[in-house]
Amino acid sequence: MSITPKKQSQRSAPSPELAPHDYEVLAEFRYLLMRFSAFSEQAAHEAGLAPRQHQALLAIKGHPGRREMTVGDLAERLGIRHHSAVGLVDRLVSRGYLVRREDTCDRRRALLSLTASAEQALAGLSAAHRQELCRVAPLLKSLLSRLGSAEIRGRP
Repeated sequence: MSITPKKQSQRSAPSPELAPHDYEVLAEFRYLLMRFSAFSEQAAHEAGLAPRQHQALLAIKGHPGRREMTVGDLAERLGIRHHSAVGLVDRLVSRGYLVRREDTCDRRRALLSLTASAEQALAGLSAAHRQELCRVAPLLKSLLSRLGSAEIRGRP
C-alpha cells in the first residue's frame, strides 16, 4: 500500500462546509503527529541511529507477508527513490545492522534481513514507541470520534 499523496485534481473537491470544529480537530491531529514524529526522531538519535535508518529497520522487521523485503520494497515503504534506498541500505550494512544477499530466483534483486544488533536496537526503540503511542492513544481516539461525529451530522 502506497501513501503517496495524489494530485489535487484527482481528489474530490474539499467541502466548503467546514466548521471551526473541523479545523480544530485537523489542527490537533497535525500537532499530535508532529509531536510523535519529534519523539521518534529523538529516540532514534539516542539509540545511535538516524531517523530514516530507524524507519528502514522497522519497515524491514514489519514487512507484511512471508517473503523477504527487497531494496525496491523498502524504497516504496519509505516513500523514497530506489537509489536513495540503496544508499540507506549501504549505510546500514556498513554499520552491521543489515545483511544484503542476492535473490536466487532473480539475481537483480537484493534481499534484506536484520542482524542481531539491529534486532536489539529495534526492540528497544519499538518498546519506547509503543509506550508513547499508548500515552497519546486516548487523545487520538477522542479526535477520531470528534471527526466521526461530524460525519454523522452530515458533514464530510
